[in-house]
Amino acid sequence: MRQEAGAGEVATASRFSLARFPLIGQNSAAWFASFGIHFLLLFVLAVVSLAIPNKPDELSLSYESLDLPEEIDPLSDEFISSENPMEEAGALGQSGDSSALASAVVIDDRSLVLFEPDVITDYGERMVIEVNSPVFQGPEITEDLPVQGAGSVVTTGAMGAIDRITSEILVSVEQQPTLVVWLFDQSGSLRNERTRILRRFRSIYEHLGIIEAAANPAFRKHEDKPLLTAVVSFAEQSQVLTPKPTDRLEEIQAAVAAIKDDESGRENVFRAVAKVAEKYRSYRLARNGRRNVMIVVFTDESGDDVNRADATTDLCRKLAMPVYVVGRPAPFGRPTASVKWIDPDPDYDQRPQWVPVNLGPESLMPERLKLHFLGAGNRDDSLDSGYGPYSLTRLCYETGGLYFSAHPNRTVGRLVSEYRTSELATHFTAFFDPEIMRRYQPEYISTKEYRRRLSKNRARYALVEAAQLSWTSPIGDVRTRFPKRDEASLSEALSRAQRAAAIRQPKVNQLCQVLLAGESARDAIKSPRWQAGYDLAVGRALATKVRNDGYNAILAFAKQGMAFKKEKNNTWVLAADNSFANSSLEKLAKKAEDYLNRVLLEHEGTPWAMLAQRELSSPLGWRWDEDFTYLPPLPGQLAGNGTPPPTPRPTPRPKGPPRRNPPEL
Repeated sequence: MRQEAGAGEVATASRFSLARFPLIGQNSAAWFASFGIHFLLLFVLAVVSLAIPNKPDELSLSYESLDLPEEIDPLSDEFISSENPMEEAGALGQSGDSSALASAVVIDDRSLVLFEPDVITDYGERMVIEVNSPVFQGPEITEDLPVQGAGSVVTTGAMGAIDRITSEILVSVEQQPTLVVWLFDQSGSLRNERTRILRRFRSIYEHLGIIEAAANPAFRKHEDKPLLTAVVSFAEQSQVLTPKPTDRLEEIQAAVAAIKDDESGRENVFRAVAKVAEKYRSYRLARNGRRNVMIVVFTDESGDDVNRADATTDLCRKLAMPVYVVGRPAPFGRPTASVKWIDPDPDYDQRPQWVPVNLGPESLMPERLKLHFLGAGNRDDSLDSGYGPYSLTRLCYETGGLYFSAHPNRTVGRLVSEYRTSELATHFTAFFDPEIMRRYQPEYISTKEYRRRLSKNRARYALVEAAQLSWTSPIGDVRTRFPKRDEASLSEALSRAQRAAAIRQPKVNQLCQVLLAGESARDAIKSPRWQAGYDLAVGRALATKVRNDGYNAILAFAKQGMAFKKEKNNTWVLAADNSFANSSLEKLAKKAEDYLNRVLLEHEGTPWAMLAQRELSSPLGWRWDEDFTYLPPLPGQLAGNGTPPPTPRPTPRPKGPPRRNPPEL
């Protein structure tokens, strides 16, 4: 009974399922076949439609000309805009809308100094100095905007530098409280300058608002003062003249007035700066208001302790203390310059005397040959380098300060005579446009890095090596007049001149060999300063060799005998000419002129171009001219009438006021 029932239940279920889905049960095979065929046809059609490209629609364009007026009124100046694309929006000004300038990608004066202050431990308290100095950008060059690391800033006097430093102090005070240390050189040559600065101090501090702030009850506490000042003097040793930094103008003026002239002649400026940095480093700490500390130095020399420059620079950089120096320009490629000194006492001789002082060079090592120009004798005119002494300028450069190159006779485009040079000023024959000289800034790096870069380029290394050789073995001028009393005396004079040329010859040959050894690396130099320096050195060295070799050859020719064209003449004179003794000298002269002309073409308006022009002003060859020279009879020799010549009496010199030697400046 159970089996029958179970079979019946299964049959009933099967019938129920088939009845519900009749197609699946009866025609399932046909249905699936039809579905597969239709799906395949749809897939094929989709693939074909994608494979066959559509024919693009043909479009026709037309335009109509517009009738525009023939003349369009130009926009006013207020609406003129830059054609260059703008990457940044806005204008950065310090005086509100009146000083806002349209920014453009014409000039981008960015800070060349990137501060990465080290962690400093002071009295067991760890502190990281935060430097947040503003950097200005804009299309205009203006002395009102401080650009850190710009090297030297030229000015005609210390007063102009004071105005710029005042603006630097204002910027610092706006950031946070500030301590300014005025560091004065005690040399006598700065006496007048100290007096002028002292008279200017009241207006400086009135401009800074310090006098008004001193009476403000909000600044009664010493640590709350917005600006504190310290005064220090230095010579061989330094002396702090304000026992404690102050904001009282009377104390500041009294400290400056108390500075006495030093007669030691020593100016250890780097030792003084380091001492100031160590003394006031605690003012950078939070317990003393985390003040900015600025060091302002007044000096007129490069310093007698240059060996301390690296250590002092590293110290001030780590402490984030910018150093500003008001000094003198460095002579181009020379370590010393001459200062004009006139005795201040009218009872003594008032004729100027020239005192050598250490002011250069503007580079770490000599990069200019010491060669005399034809006919200049031992005279070597000083040129303005456009920058300050290397070590002092580097101190300013790496700490974010500025070196103010002050000279009262700064005139671009005109030669300056010794007569027009001001008293206690260095004599420079020529000054150069600071805008042009910006491209020729020296590399302010450590001695180790300087030597490493020399080793990377043979032309650079050759220039410095040749410059050092020319300084250790200077090459003098040549004799060009040879009076003929008789054949024997003339032959002796020519032989002495030949011996002098023979002594010069190996020195000149060595200079040329050293420089030409780096010729293959010349094109790898990218710095305009090094390009100009190398080309000028090669051109002048080759020109000196051509002149010296030709000089020796033409003297040998004269020893064979020459006759005067005019009977009254008795002197042979060598004059510069474009004729040469042989073709090899002519070829060498052509190479020298090519180097010098390249300096003129690529470095116009620079001291290198001026020196190249002066070298080219005289031809490199020689010729003989004749002249007359009065030759007095020799002692014991009879005059023309057979009588001994009268003994000449010395002309008495007019008596004048006594002459004193100048002091140490």
